[in-house]
Amino acid sequence: MSDGRRQYRILLVEDSRSDVFLVEEAIRAAELNAELHVVDDGQKATEFFDAADAAESQDCPDLVLLDLNLPKKDGAEVLRHLRNSRTCKNAPVLIVTSSSSPRDRELARDANGYFTKPNDLDEFMKLGPLIRELLEQP
Repeated sequence: MSDGRRQYRILLVEDSRSDVFLVEEAIRAAELNAELHVVDDGQKATEFFDAADAAESQDCPDLVLLDLNLPKKDGAEVLRHLRNSRTCKNAPVLIVTSSSSPRDRELARDANGYFTKPNDLDEFMKLGPLIRELLEQP
């Protein structure tokens, strides 16, 4: 889009292709001007932040959408790694997971929000306005 609006950079850490599609649809439905970068496991997510630290010129994402149940490294490990990153530690994080367990909610205390993936498409589309809200916070 070249309508003058700022383009947001979102990192989606998600191993389910169908959930990636739903997130893309929620962003599209919310009419967000966003570039979505997807990594499908926790190791790739930590490598992304390590690369940002090494380059120091690479832009950090404006928002990280993070699943908790990931291969290689789980979402809690990724979140800890991010918060220890030299350059990206202040990036807002929205946990987007199918888990609603109190244990997982506690793990997400260092995140900026928590969205439990619903089974209903209309409910899932509520993710778009939540993403907009987090991106537009001062």
